[in-house]
Amino acid sequence: MTYQFHKRGRQGKRKIQNYFPTPSFLFLPLIFLLIFGLVSCGGKAPPASQENPAASSNQDSNLTFFDVTLEQADEVGRPIWKVRAKTAKYTKEKQIGQAESPYGELYQDGKVVYQIKADVADIEQDGKQLFLKGKIFATDPKNGVVLQGNELEWRPKEDLLIVRNQINGTHKQLQAVAQEARVKTREQRMEFSGRVVANSADPQLQVRTEHLIWNIKEQKLIGDRPIQIDRYKNNKISDRGKGNSAEVNLKTKIANIQQNAQLDLLDPPVQIASNSMTWNMNAETVITNTPVRMFHRAENLTVTANKGEMKIPQKTVYLTGNVNAIGQRRQSLRSNTLTWYLDNKLVEAQGNVVYRQVDPPLNFTGETAVGNLQTENIVVKGGSSSGRVVTEIIPQEKVNRQ
Repeated sequence: MTYQFHKRGRQGKRKIQNYFPTPSFLFLPLIFLLIFGLVSCGGKAPPASQENPAASSNQDSNLTFFDVTLEQADEVGRPIWKVRAKTAKYTKEKQIGQAESPYGELYQDGKVVYQIKADVADIEQDGKQLFLKGKIFATDPKNGVVLQGNELEWRPKEDLLIVRNQINGTHKQLQAVAQEARVKTREQRMEFSGRVVANSADPQLQVRTEHLIWNIKEQKLIGDRPIQIDRYKNNKISDRGKGNSAEVNLKTKIANIQQNAQLDLLDPPVQIASNSMTWNMNAETVITNTPVRMFHRAENLTVTANKGEMKIPQKTVYLTGNVNAIGQRRQSLRSNTLTWYLDNKLVEAQGNVVYRQVDPPLNFTGETAVGNLQTENIVVKGGSSSGRVVTEIIPQEKVNRQ
């Protein structure tokens, strides 16, 4: 036998279908009131039996229903959720319904935006929001995103789906774990919060932060908190980027890192630091248009400039504006521009060149310079209006003898 309960009003229509053996349908409004918190349609249940009060109380506290359907519609009659379950148990003391194998759909603008299922879940609904607790799976049939968590909340008027408590999100482009995920279905935007670890397949990246926005349609990851981006080659870390914020375009494979940006390369062993940098993983280039500092870990050589560009495969660096290179023995080379060939350990400087070394103390000024700064083998050419190199020999201080 099939029983249906309808309620119409400002919050739309709810329908519950239930199959269970009972001698009288007059108990149905009370039963549905207990399970789903619905308002009675006006009929009153008959008085409880006086012969066995204990049995009646136990029946009201623990009820089991079969093939349950829970539906909710908006003001114009469009569905906003529909949940079905094989069985549902209601405990009066908990004021909550436990459903076995629930499955259903969440709707936005009358269209399915997520499909949900679980083995066992506690279900609550108040006409405006739907709550599920348990091991829950939510799938977006449009883009294939699957969210797994232990709590789900659907707020259709806010266009907001929240999945909490040990989130695991999977997609062909991205996999992520976090404490919470918030989904804006119309915008195709997902926000992960709390110990976020996101792995991208192409490019092969791992992103770690506390808050990460994923614009699914635009294929962009946006981090507005301190963020770390590890790039992998052959399943091994090759480069690591850090910053206070970043935007990663998964389609173009370009990362823009902002505020205290830093990139550590494995080969060549160079660290790049700037306030803003563009890391093109496809072309394997790094460009900074703000003051930059580059440090070669193996040679202990530091170069600063107003801006720079590095071509990683060619192991070549181009620096422009107020260039200053300092070696491990405090020898230095200043110029307007500098090309640094890391493989050959060679530098080419142009414009207002000034070379200084400490031991022996020498100064050279000219128009160009070429050589190995580490071995202090530098050739300076040209100079001011005369076209000559100006050499300054700095005498060492005499030691006072007693």
